[in-house]
Amino acid sequence: MVQFRLAEEKDLEKMVEMLADDVLGKKRERFELPLPECYRRAFEAISKDPHNELVVACQGNEIIGMQQITFTPYLTHQGGWRATIEGVRTASSVRGQGIGSELMKWAIDRARERGCHLIQLTTDKARPDALRFYERLGFKATHEGLKMKLK
Repeated sequence: MVQFRLAEEKDLEKMVEMLADDVLGKKRERFELPLPECYRRAFEAISKDPHNELVVACQGNEIIGMQQITFTPYLTHQGGWRATIEGVRTASSVRGQGIGSELMKWAIDRARERGCHLIQLTTDKARPDALRFYERLGFKATHEGLKMKLK
């Protein structure tokens, strides 16, 4: 049975390992021990922010998935709140077993609990399987997403 909880600092190594364990992640993450301090600083900032949640999925004591949910108030939609989901990963040992779907269903329920009217996410165009996964869950590609790298 999969259980979900807020991530703790002791989970950080496993989370960074999962972020780095794919073709794109290998290019942008630095999974090395000890972890670079930038990950600890980010974890601390996220953990202190009441509008951000780092969530891990566990089977027993093993972390098998993760995601970050950010809750943002907007003036649009009559002052509604949105949830943005980022960094969804499952451990390579459990991919294809429905853990990603469970993570997303948990996030959708959490967004409802927080009173959000909308959930948004992006997926890299280099990940067509991820796009199909999100579409199967009911997400629609209704907007063009743009990003600008600053570093």
